[in-house]
Amino acid sequence: MLDLYTDVVELTAAIVDVESVSGNEKALADLVEEALAPLPHLDVVRDGDTVVARTELGRDERVVLAGHLDTVPLNGNLPSRVAGGRLYGCGTTDMKSGVAVALKLAAALTAPSRDITYVFYECEEVEAERNGLRRLVRTRPELLAGDFAVLMEPTGALIEGGCQGTLRAEVTARGERAHSARAWMGSNAIHSAGAILDVLRAYEPTRPVVDGLEYHEGLNAVFVRGGVAGNVIPDECVVTVNYRFAPDKSLAEAEAYIRGTFAGLDVKIVDAAAAARPGLDHPAAAAFVAATGAEVRAKLGWTDVARFSELGVPAVNYGPGEPTLAHTKDEYVETSLIADCERRMLAWLG
Repeated sequence: MLDLYTDVVELTAAIVDVESVSGNEKALADLVEEALAPLPHLDVVRDGDTVVARTELGRDERVVLAGHLDTVPLNGNLPSRVAGGRLYGCGTTDMKSGVAVALKLAAALTAPSRDITYVFYECEEVEAERNGLRRLVRTRPELLAGDFAVLMEPTGALIEGGCQGTLRAEVTARGERAHSARAWMGSNAIHSAGAILDVLRAYEPTRPVVDGLEYHEGLNAVFVRGGVAGNVIPDECVVTVNYRFAPDKSLAEAEAYIRGTFAGLDVKIVDAAAAARPGLDHPAAAAFVAATGAEVRAKLGWTDVARFSELGVPAVNYGPGEPTLAHTKDEYVETSLIADCERRMLAWLG
């Protein structure tokens, strides 16, 4: 059993030591459910290897605290160990320390100032189709309803508001095949792709300000595909571009921007995920910022906060882990930051 009344660092170590590589979260989900189910102030629901626990106190506001239970594959970094004020081990920073904080809150806050929904979900580190939070958005959205959400992603105990959207598009330059000995009889699509690269080189990233946070957009080539044979002038060259856009744009607006940027060329959108506004003007968000006293900055990347945005719930990322250490062999979390996050969130919700 997980002891939710022990020190938060000890709880983090206990959670880390339960191996839960994506797809193998059952043992940890079982322990989370067994720890939460007896608590009389919580209604607990299990959906696959995702566990949701909710208070039902009739408060004026409801907040959602969410964290994923899975980790990337092990790299010789279990069991956990403590050294020099750091807890080392797979998942310590991403994001079992955040999960431990949320579990401590779930046990300690029997009568919180706001109703709280705790979500512990599976398969965040793999393809989106397996993501437990994504499944709930589509099948049980009522379980995720709220006024504001905090995703316990590693942020170094800073608040990262919302997230950028991401879009990948294949931009194709066309040509005409010919024998390379008679190149003038064809049209080289790879050469024509230079026009696509010219657009990318000339791109000036915008820095939109959304809810007081400055984002930094980006447009970059990430793949180039072309060529038929060593003696053939190619008739097609495909440049895959990745567009990272701020939450002042919808997916439709981001797509329109890409099509306009590469007007006259064949553009195919192959993958897209919406951005999420931080919603820092909401009273619950403002109270969270005030209670934590943490620096607030824009999230320059995509996270599952966008799934809450789908439901109209503004969200931020906040957790004790250090994001630059995620997925590394020597992953660790500063033990002082775990306790600090617990203390600050208790001040917000107590």
